[in-house]
Amino acid sequence: MYKAEENRYTSFKYRKVGHSGLVLPPLSLGCWHNFGDNTAIEQQKQILYTAFDHGINHFDLANNYGTPFGSAEKNIGYFLKNDFKRYRDELIISTKAGWDMWAGPYGQGGSGRKYLTASLDQSLNRLGLDYVDIFYSHRYDADTPLEETAQTLADFVRQGKALYIGISSGYTPELTSKLTQLLAQYNVPMTIHQPVYNLLNRDLEKDILPAAESENFGLITFSPLAQGLLGGRYLNGIPNDSRVARGSQYLTQEHIQPQILDQINQLNEIAKQRGQTLAQLAISWVLRHKSVTSTIIGASQSQQILENLKSLDHLDFSADELRMIDQITKQ
Repeated sequence: MYKAEENRYTSFKYRKVGHSGLVLPPLSLGCWHNFGDNTAIEQQKQILYTAFDHGINHFDLANNYGTPFGSAEKNIGYFLKNDFKRYRDELIISTKAGWDMWAGPYGQGGSGRKYLTASLDQSLNRLGLDYVDIFYSHRYDADTPLEETAQTLADFVRQGKALYIGISSGYTPELTSKLTQLLAQYNVPMTIHQPVYNLLNRDLEKDILPAAESENFGLITFSPLAQGLLGGRYLNGIPNDSRVARGSQYLTQEHIQPQILDQINQLNEIAKQRGQTLAQLAISWVLRHKSVTSTIIGASQSQQILENLKSLDHLDFSADELRMIDQITKQ
């Protein structure tokens, strides 16, 4: 039977999520890839063990994660029952609903009451849990009144199915502010926002980041390595066994433009000067801002987690380093 490392909570400081009592590790484990039925169970197990043994107690999911859809929640549910049951009160388990999931008009995503309710119930069943710690509206749905979405999310908290509420794709600062106000009518805070943020996509800095500071919600960002572009594998072109070469939906050869290759090679030189890999630099840079509570990392092997954890050893940036990074990434 799995027994977690006794010193698992000594590696780093946990970060407060906005104006709430929730804290998260600076690195959270994303279960989008590598936890479906197309990944060996033993491989999944070792990734989870390594993460938790090193203090990463937040596993991030969604209803449609895994191949086939739902298999990531089902597999994580297996581990929660057989390996992590005694540690449930130490874990933060999050899930989401918003994208297409099952046949028919009520399974095609969105943020309507019927879809969100059915999806959360299905997620809890797959996970084998009575509640999730964070439930996200995975995307804004213009076809559903925001008032309906807010009431549904608030009901999940009042019913004890979710402890905290979050949002993700498509929620602009204006929509976020409105939803926050609507949730407040039910005495339920909007706790956390999950946007994309990395060295090659800095849009968050224009709007979501200032909103987080003014509205007092936390930020947990995803894709700190830009779907692998900042992982170091593409510094010299496209390896034959890379995600791009295999034909990824989210990272294609069109993304590997000469300008991007030049940028990542310049960033890699800064990383070398800091004694980091490109990936470590990218993660450290995302976490440099006090409003970013955590960033979500993926892993196909345990070693990747250990390498990413080294990012936390060097979170400080000099003014010159930040200036050089700005010159490279704001081209």
